[in-house]
Amino acid sequence: MTTTAPSAEPSTAPSTAPSIFRTAMGDAAFGRLHPELQRRFSVGLASGELCVGRGVMDRIWHGRAVVKPFLAVGGLRNILLPRTGRDVPFVIENVPYTDSYGRETVTFVRTFALPGGPRRFDATMVHSPERDCVLDYLGTHQHLASDLHLSAEPDGSLLIRSGEHRFREGPLDVRVPELIGGHAEVRESFDERTGRFRIAVRVENRYVGPVFGYEGSFVAAYRDLRSRGVRAGLRPVREEVRA
Repeated sequence: MTTTAPSAEPSTAPSTAPSIFRTAMGDAAFGRLHPELQRRFSVGLASGELCVGRGVMDRIWHGRAVVKPFLAVGGLRNILLPRTGRDVPFVIENVPYTDSYGRETVTFVRTFALPGGPRRFDATMVHSPERDCVLDYLGTHQHLASDLHLSAEPDGSLLIRSGEHRFREGPLDVRVPELIGGHAEVRESFDERTGRFRIAVRVENRYVGPVFGYEGSFVAAYRDLRSRGVRAGLRPVREEVRA
């Protein structure tokens, strides 16, 4: 079941529930994260804050030529990045809201100032009690849903690993086979020396190897959610309820 995202402003009313990330990790594991990561991943309706990160990707890379057509297709719906670059300015917007199905949702919209024009990599995340993980809906139309498993590393950094991927369009609901699917690994940390967050993303396919990735750093600014809300164009065009 899907719905077109309503044009009205989505609810950003306060909540008493912990963030979707703390819920997924549990209090003990979440408490092992660096304090700056705890604040950043506490962004939610209960915190009443949104977070905007601004920084530079040191490198955006692609794997072998065989993966480029898949990246190009994904880029049409703001899934993956069809271009490469170095020292690329970027912005990441993490804004919580209640979607049309009543779920607390957090945007992970990344905009990269690449040569030839900006490109976006869109995701919206919810907690799935059914799947016991964070559910990552990718792209402008949430066609692709991925399970995300979060853990705290010994140094206080956050490790995110993807699990099963599913494709949804109308009545179609299929598991993405390993032949064309990818395994993502995201590492986010906080560098106390520079006062910046560091991010490294790597996506691999079991059969063709590395697909794409990026690495860089950014500074985060927190804003009041009720006064800022969800800006136009940040929310997906279509919302998917199937987990």
